[in-house]
Amino acid sequence: MPERARAGAGRAIGINPSPVGVGRRADVLRAVSEATGVPLVAPTGIYREPMVPAWAQAASEAELTDWMLGELQGEIENSGVQAGWIKLSAGDDGITDCETKILRAAARAGRETNAVIGSHTIRGRVVRDQLDILEAAGYTARRFIWIHTQAEQDFNLHLEMARRGAWLEYDGIGYGDDEYYLEHIQRILEAGLGGQLMLSQDRGWYDPAQPGGGQPKPFTYLLEQFLPKLSAAGVDEATIHQLLQSNPYRAFAR
Repeated sequence: MPERARAGAGRAIGINPSPVGVGRRADVLRAVSEATGVPLVAPTGIYREPMVPAWAQAASEAELTDWMLGELQGEIENSGVQAGWIKLSAGDDGITDCETKILRAAARAGRETNAVIGSHTIRGRVVRDQLDILEAAGYTARRFIWIHTQAEQDFNLHLEMARRGAWLEYDGIGYGDDEYYLEHIQRILEAGLGGQLMLSQDRGWYDPAQPGGGQPKPFTYLLEQFLPKLSAAGVDEATIHQLLQSNPYRAFAR
């Protein structure tokens, strides 16, 4: 897989999206990176309720900020791995008080380090609330990634958040209807917002409960199957390069 991915992309960097609450293991990421030669970028941050651990529930906003800064400027859990970004989440019913506290702490840590904040958020109206909180805390929508944007069925919300400055990420490519993705990508490009769009797969899914880990999906679908369709739909090579390389580098650069 790493060889095929590198051959297709020219150079490959993996952005791991697992924060505290969903099995983050920076030590494992380091071992995988060293074995494959693929750089992996690990996050600090905490997932949404009810996966927020008790220590984070009890911590103050300032304490959470200090913890994130420690991982962004030092290392994650004595792993020798420095966090490269901040990953959070919020539920479909709205952001809770605890999630708001974590988001405000992330805004402070992100402002100090220029780390981007990405959030697993499905509903666009919840993203709107998150951006309001971040901007009130002195952060900027331009350093926020709406992860799973494609899951929001109201395309007007995609446009609204992008026009506020947020990054959009269309992931799950290879699971859903490719035509849906092709149409939405073209609409974003037509709106002049291609400089804020990233594409991903959300594949793999090793299952330790299954023999041999089950049957993980390969990480090559985007490059080998989807990009030819995107090209056939009329998206030129320069734009494809922007979506797959230039945009992710700009989004995650510190």
